[in-house]
Amino acid sequence: MCAEYTTFGLAPAMRAGGVLTDGGYQVHRDFVDFIVDGRPLLFRLSDLDAVSPLAADVPPAIFTAQVRSLLLESPAPLPGGRYVVYGCPECEDLACGAVTAVILRDGEDFIWRDFAWQTDDHADLELNGYHGIGPFRFRGAEYRAALSALLNGSAPDTRPRVLLIGARVAVLAKLAAALRTIGVGADIAHDADGVPPDELRGYGAVAFGRGIAEQERAAVRRAFERARVPVAYVDGLAPIVPLLVAQIEHALDRSPAGQRRLTALTAAGGGADVEVTSACRVTVTAYRLDRLSRTHTHDLFDGVLEPGRHRIALDAKAVKGQSYLVARTSGTVLVTAVTQ
Repeated sequence: MCAEYTTFGLAPAMRAGGVLTDGGYQVHRDFVDFIVDGRPLLFRLSDLDAVSPLAADVPPAIFTAQVRSLLLESPAPLPGGRYVVYGCPECEDLACGAVTAVILRDGEDFIWRDFAWQTDDHADLELNGYHGIGPFRFRGAEYRAALSALLNGSAPDTRPRVLLIGARVAVLAKLAAALRTIGVGADIAHDADGVPPDELRGYGAVAFGRGIAEQERAAVRRAFERARVPVAYVDGLAPIVPLLVAQIEHALDRSPAGQRRLTALTAAGGGADVEVTSACRVTVTAYRLDRLSRTHTHDLFDGVLEPGRHRIALDAKAVKGQSYLVARTSGTVLVTAVTQ
């Protein structure tokens, strides 16, 4: 049994949605992550695309049940006192695979141990155990306070919504459809004049098209300021739907900056610089507009990067002219224009 104490906390996190180059979609999920010794527990699990059971888009009753389960106020959902710590971001089927752990009390303390990858009711620790993770001993008062706060109005926000303001109706309609497909609500408007404050509070971001003048943008900002609604503002780089979706996903990220895997992206001089804080899979995609405003897409990189800054060579044909890069991990997405 572990003797040393480990700090326990919670922080907002996101599984970044997006429009993929193969025509598919990746669903957006907001959730609360477990912070163990000041670092997201998810980052210790190599490159795992998963979310905790404390997700923002589950019904309140289910969210409450998950919190009380982690507080051991209800029986373990799996044999052997095992609880799901991270599961599939697309569904809740254990067959997709989940990270589970034994959670138990030892006096006033809570202990998480025997982490494993599980696809049915029984975990094979020898074959699928995370042998380098845990056990963790948490002080009971700290553990209960963090989880109980979620029952007192500190749960994550509901499904995010975005206000789209632009001159090109066809692009806005496609963008709104793409956002709704990945689980982000989207509304199209010319401005925010006359919109009741309660309605404005439903938005997490406002995205402006390139054709919206600064005077119009300032008017929208004033409307949100009068309503005392803090939102993120996105200046659309180009009328390319996957690129705009990535910009909006970045704007909706509420996770603390110091707890993100992908922290920097720049592109110039024939290469892109990418910085990550933990080992993870990173994809880099280039989007380019040609002289006829047609979109060209190129997959430039897909691989696991170790912590640090990395230089990725850029194909000159893929980034000539007006071009942009999107780098993403399972939880973070960054966008940059390519400097020629």
